[in-house]
Amino acid sequence: MSSNGNKLELPASIVIRDLALKIEKSPIDLIKKLMTNGVMATINQTVDFDTAAIVVGEYGFEAILETVEEEAGKVEVGEVPLWRQMIAGENNAFLKTRPPVITILGHVDHGKTSLLDAIRSTEVAAGEAGGITQHIGAYQVEKKGRLITFLDTPGHAAFTQMRARGAQGADIVVLVVAADDGVMPQTREAIAHAKAARVPLMVALNKVDKANANPDRVKQQLAELELVPDEWGGSTMVIPVSAKQKQGIDDLLEGILLVADSNDIKANPNGKVIGTVIEAELDKSKGVLATLLVQNGTLEAGDIVVAGTAYGKLRAITDYKGKPIKKAGPSTPVAVMGLSGMPSAGDIFEVVDSEKEARNIVSERTEAAKTLSQTKKKVSLEDLFANVQAGEAKGLNLIIKADVQGSLDPIMGELNKLGEGEIGLHILHAETGNISNNDVMLAAASKAIVIGFNVQADVDGRRLAEKEGVDIRLYEIIYRMTEDIEKALKGMLAPKLVEKVVGRAQVLAAFSASKFGKVAGCKVTDGELRRGARVRLFRGADMIYEGDLSSLRHEKEDVKEIRQGYECGVGFKSFNDIEAGDQLVCYIVENS
Repeated sequence: MSSNGNKLELPASIVIRDLALKIEKSPIDLIKKLMTNGVMATINQTVDFDTAAIVVGEYGFEAILETVEEEAGKVEVGEVPLWRQMIAGENNAFLKTRPPVITILGHVDHGKTSLLDAIRSTEVAAGEAGGITQHIGAYQVEKKGRLITFLDTPGHAAFTQMRARGAQGADIVVLVVAADDGVMPQTREAIAHAKAARVPLMVALNKVDKANANPDRVKQQLAELELVPDEWGGSTMVIPVSAKQKQGIDDLLEGILLVADSNDIKANPNGKVIGTVIEAELDKSKGVLATLLVQNGTLEAGDIVVAGTAYGKLRAITDYKGKPIKKAGPSTPVAVMGLSGMPSAGDIFEVVDSEKEARNIVSERTEAAKTLSQTKKKVSLEDLFANVQAGEAKGLNLIIKADVQGSLDPIMGELNKLGEGEIGLHILHAETGNISNNDVMLAAASKAIVIGFNVQADVDGRRLAEKEGVDIRLYEIIYRMTEDIEKALKGMLAPKLVEKVVGRAQVLAAFSASKFGKVAGCKVTDGELRRGARVRLFRGADMIYEGDLSSLRHEKEDVKEIRQGYECGVGFKSFNDIEAGDQLVCYIVENS
């Protein structure tokens, strides 16, 4: 990157902290500028060229896209893989091929863990296996003189949790499908998570040794999900294996190397040291133990590392076998000691020059996280058109859940028609069943909206959606759902009215007042009661009144609100059937 006068050369993507250094401004100032433009970001997040150009323009710079030699046939589509973002500022002449990093996804009981164990045992001698006591969440195997790194954390929940934190630890996803069982709900979910992350996907067709295995049926199911096997003229590598019999493992490893070669996975071993936190735990005797995956540069003992809001000088580095090592290059998983606190899985780590710099970075990140949590912007249908116009969104990402397959098929058909317009519509995942935590997690990581048809959202799913700012829409009539989405795509959708409970109270006694009729003597048990708000009065499980809270008094004074722990008198418009023990819920209706 270079600047010339007020002109500033920038790459296709840049980390906010690096952008701040480039224009000699505080990262906090840049984050605030981004927020005023409607972009929620953290200090360690990457922004694209267009976004960076708007921000630096406010400081008087004219951004120019950095000239980079394009490789023939290499076209980036959609989300730029994390490792490409990490090496965006590196000189191409210093980039070298690094080992691919693999994660394994699939349906429960289809053999994900068994396959990882089979791969591990091909590398580890029988006498040595018992000596490996340190589990660090990742390991490496060698094939044809080349290393392959496996993340030993199977499951799309962990995979997406890392994406939601801004990380993308895996270069390739291996989808495990049992040949005797076929594509199952979690298989579909795993495919959706891999596609949303824009990670190359290959299939390990497991349990082919079983008598009732039916590989052709599974291949047909995969083809229906747009994973057409290469032997059928498609682009998805499908490799038959048996984790139990340790068959096909060599073919799988060779296939991984082929996919890696076609994606040109590179890093600069001598460049800026940066990578991803895989996991961390607190050991009573050793302190914080963290598993780090180096993705660029070379990590060395004694380096000062910042990982999320933790930092420290590395006292020791060990490899996946627990053997002490002095340095670790790109794609190497290591366990480290010396961090001051517990980083989270998915946090990006980097090496800095001094502990003072590390403390400053952590302080900036902590402040930025507080600011971001206070101004977290919800991705909603109402805001879709404006976000697209402002360049903050390229289209509408949807996750569809329906009661039965018979409902799902026509919904998909109608939505696909809507997606043919100017604003793209992308269905990341479609399945039957209630809206779960996994659906909300995928939506949070992909900035998607969850659509439910004749289903409900689980309690945990609702809580997570509220926390992550995920918009959940529930419908019972297909045309109303398609009408809302069509209006959103055209920018005509009116704000959604939602109820927000502000307080609850218990009726202690009922008494008559000449001015108000019957009054409920209440104690506020949660939140607050507000005069003019809406209320519901329950007797047991039955709602006996719904309407306005017309009068609210504390002692002898009229008040606007009463908070938790205080007693008050409440009057309802044209309603007198009040008894001690009744429960009152106070709520307001506001725009979503």
